[in-house]
Amino acid sequence: MREVGQKPVGACDVVLLSEDSSITMSSDTDVSLSSYDEGQGSKLIRKAREAPFVPIGLAGFAAVVAYGLYKLKSRGNTKMSLHLIHMRVAAQGFVVGAMTLGMGYSMYQEFWAKPKP
Repeated sequence: MREVGQKPVGACDVVLLSEDSSITMSSDTDVSLSSYDEGQGSKLIRKAREAPFVPIGLAGFAAVVAYGLYKLKSRGNTKMSLHLIHMRVAAQGFVVGAMTLGMGYSMYQEFWAKPKP
């Protein structure tokens, strides 16, 4: 059992020895990486350029969900559970299709579109 004031398990401190052999403790909170300096908007744009089919899959998923909610009132005699299952299958199909196209695109870029030396 931990006593009050102890660090949780997994906390990391670095022990530094100075020239006069005294021990000083330094916390790892002063780490500065370039990814932390990047804003959320620019990070989203960079990630979308790296994998363009991910935002396409997310947009398609949102479109299928919006269409399903729009058609929810005019579903006729169809049971609610059946309507929801159909919408889930359509949304998953769109996402899996976008993932498959993305994998095919990345394989094309890696193996066939590269100029051979």
